[in-house]
Amino acid sequence: MIIKRKKIVIFQRLIIWFVYLFSGFILYSKRGYLNFSLVTFTRTIYPLSIFWLQIRIRKRSSFLPIDPSMSTSQLWFNILPVMASLFTVIFSVTNLFLFIFNKFES
Repeated sequence: MIIKRKKIVIFQRLIIWFVYLFSGFILYSKRGYLNFSLVTFTRTIYPLSIFWLQIRIRKRSSFLPIDPSMSTSQLWFNILPVMASLFTVIFSVTNLFLFIFNKFES
């Protein structure tokens, strides 16, 4: 049972990474289907978000490590990468879906 669950988790992660990497391929190789400034932001942050996510997954730490003793600068240092990566995921996957919908319409 545990082995089956691990296989399902690995399969889910592979699908998520495949979609995210394919959306990055479309983002860099094709024209953007979103607003120009959103595409520029996503193209800038996309490689950083991949490395940031890999570091978080390997450390198995929480995505938002916040505790009450942190200073304001430490909070921003922890929150900004999360927000940038979240927006990058949303914009790149939205761009992928718009690309796919555009291909079906043509």
